[in-house]
Amino acid sequence: MAEIEILSGLGTKGPACIRLHVNQEIWLLDCGHGPEDHTPFEPQWLKGVDKVFISHDHIDHIGGAAHVISQAIPIYCTTITARALPKGAIVHVLPEHGETLINGIKLTTGRNGHALGGIWFNFDLGDGLFYSGDWSEESDWFAFDRPPKASLALLDASYHLNNIPQSLHRQNMVMLIAQLEGQLLFPVPPSGRAAELALFLSQFGEVSLDETCQAAVRQALAMDKMNGLCAEGQIKAERLLHPFNLNSRFLVCDNPNADAGMAWDLTRKFVAENRLGEDVHLIFTGHMTAHARDLKTQYNGHFCRWNVHPPLRDQIAMLQRLEASHYTPLFSDNPEAYSKVAEIKAQMIGAGRIPL
Repeated sequence: MAEIEILSGLGTKGPACIRLHVNQEIWLLDCGHGPEDHTPFEPQWLKGVDKVFISHDHIDHIGGAAHVISQAIPIYCTTITARALPKGAIVHVLPEHGETLINGIKLTTGRNGHALGGIWFNFDLGDGLFYSGDWSEESDWFAFDRPPKASLALLDASYHLNNIPQSLHRQNMVMLIAQLEGQLLFPVPPSGRAAELALFLSQFGEVSLDETCQAAVRQALAMDKMNGLCAEGQIKAERLLHPFNLNSRFLVCDNPNADAGMAWDLTRKFVAENRLGEDVHLIFTGHMTAHARDLKTQYNGHFCRWNVHPPLRDQIAMLQRLEASHYTPLFSDNPEAYSKVAEIKAQMIGAGRIPL
């Protein structure tokens, strides 16, 4: 009998790491670190692990990969995600959209609408096990594939009970940038919301992506047309590929918390020039670490969410499509609150080993 054991990611926005006990083997679903510095990947999570499955290349899902590689444990992920792994990985490539037979168990994967090369997993175990990793159905950039039915759903609930759709966040973004004079610096994950946000901002002025973000765009455009992107995103993306212009109205730069990459370099530069919070404004659009929160407070920065996870209505719709009888809301600070959502008919389960 197969069992699920949630090692990390239940009750907090912490590292994604879930243990699947199946056929005398242990499979690990994601091996994240952070996003906060005090929530690292714990090497003991790898005890007895035979295979590791990584949903996408964001640090809270892939950040512990060096530990996996040091123990020569095979990693199952897409080609795009594999490029973000440290050297020496033993990689078994999974399709962005398709089926793979692993030790006699069918694994269906599909594009998750959240990150380049990112996928969800649907294991043919029991009456079906669905693990979303991170996912979004609101992107104009990344494609999303609907998964087959599954009785147990481990769902991305990063936005908890927040039910604000992307359309309203876009309106809020328009109002915010209209209020701010000068340049706007957006720290972003290159393989995540960078290109989609940049395409949206290009309606209102010149946008410059740093080289890391442009490399992600080039990588996306080089993919097969069935992989990764929505058709509309592919058509418009080439307008983002031009030399970085430090004087552009909108600067979209790696990384999302401005603690590394070009976003951190520019933050320090603008602080040294006494411009940050004056004629250069920081705008964060996703989960903020302590470092990002400090920058926002100290330099009069701003937060305007750009949905890359599902609002509550999409979480409910996913459970209904899956026809799930049981579910676990992951990456949420207060999963118990879901028991009060009348529209959810599935039974919530949490800690301990969960049989399939």
